[in-house]
Amino acid sequence: MRPRNVWQAMSRPGFLLSAWPWRSVAYLLTGAAAGATALVGVVTVAAFAGALAITVVGLPLLVVVALTGIPVAWVERRRLSLIDCDPAPGRHRGPVAPGLWAWLTTRLREQATWRELGFVLLFAGLLWPVDALVLTAALLFPLAMVATPLLMATVGDGQETKVLKLWTITTWPTAYGVALLGLVLMGLCAYALGVAAGARAGLTRLLITSHEGELDARVTELTRSRSRLVHAFEAERRRIERDLHDGAQQRLVALTMALGLARLDAPPGQFADHLAKAHEEADKALAELRELIHGIHPRVLADYGLEAAVADAADRSAIPVDIDLELPGRLPSAVESAAYFAVCEALANVAKHSGAGRAQVSGCHRDGRLFLQVRDDGTGGADASLGSGLTGLADRVSVLDGRLALASPPGGPTLLLVEFPCELTEGDHRSA
Repeated sequence: MRPRNVWQAMSRPGFLLSAWPWRSVAYLLTGAAAGATALVGVVTVAAFAGALAITVVGLPLLVVVALTGIPVAWVERRRLSLIDCDPAPGRHRGPVAPGLWAWLTTRLREQATWRELGFVLLFAGLLWPVDALVLTAALLFPLAMVATPLLMATVGDGQETKVLKLWTITTWPTAYGVALLGLVLMGLCAYALGVAAGARAGLTRLLITSHEGELDARVTELTRSRSRLVHAFEAERRRIERDLHDGAQQRLVALTMALGLARLDAPPGQFADHLAKAHEEADKALAELRELIHGIHPRVLADYGLEAAVADAADRSAIPVDIDLELPGRLPSAVESAAYFAVCEALANVAKHSGAGRAQVSGCHRDGRLFLQVRDDGTGGADASLGSGLTGLADRVSVLDGRLALASPPGGPTLLLVEFPCELTEGDHRSA
């Protein structure tokens, strides 16, 4: 696995023979150049702004000074790729409206803008001289020592030379020994440059990159992928329902009719008894298939919407159910499906566990949210942690950013509240 940053590269044996020492040199060298440029630019703009502060012209220059951190931070995030392959996201949000004024007001109100301005001041005043000093020390000393024999042969006429104008070398063995020591020092300095570049990059990443922004991007993508999965799942449910309804169910209907006609033509006897039994089994299979299709995705929900589907579920309930649900339009298909199955699960729980004599389903849509209530007059004591389908129901609701609340004191009544964020759409555009 290839190293992702200079720290990983230094922990491996091939660091000195890799490109990472040169990348460290490039990072520190470009940092010194960029810092010196930033210093000149900030001082120049600030000087003009200060001189013209009493006039109207000076005000835009003051704004420019405040915004200097944005381009410098942009360059610094790009330079990080020299020694760190991980992305460095910014902290800035998009403007709420198009235009220069909206962009300026958004930037001046952001904490990230002022953090980046602080980084520029630190960069221009302290960091780039440190980069230049480390780079000079790490390269000058070992290169001067390695070049000792060459300097002695050229500048010193083979007699003597000085290393960094500090030590006088008069013999060739000493000159070659100093050169060899310089090679060893060069290897050590390569690691020192890696450490300096890595520490410098870590400080930059801490000050101008946004871990929150990266986390927000991941959460957004997770939310979008979850939404895509929900819609794909609902589309697959509708496809399976359609295939069963138009395929297997129609074949079973034809088989049932054929068996019924055969019973009419068959003379009394054992053969007629077998036909009657086969006809009854085909009727049972057809009834079970219809129940299965209805459980997968009821046609009434796709064709007529949530109100009609809830009314149909109430008609099929084992206990009487009162309906008070009014929706002036259709809902997104995923919300309709989740809401319908939430009501069905709640009514099934009422019939199986509550001992109720009557239930009520009510709901409405307001302020961009769908609200549903299922109430019964049973004995209460329902607990989602004990199963009974409520855990799965809560999962189904949460997938669509919905909320579920259950109130079921001992002795009753039980009230189930379900809420979905959604918008109404006029007309029927999914009945196909």
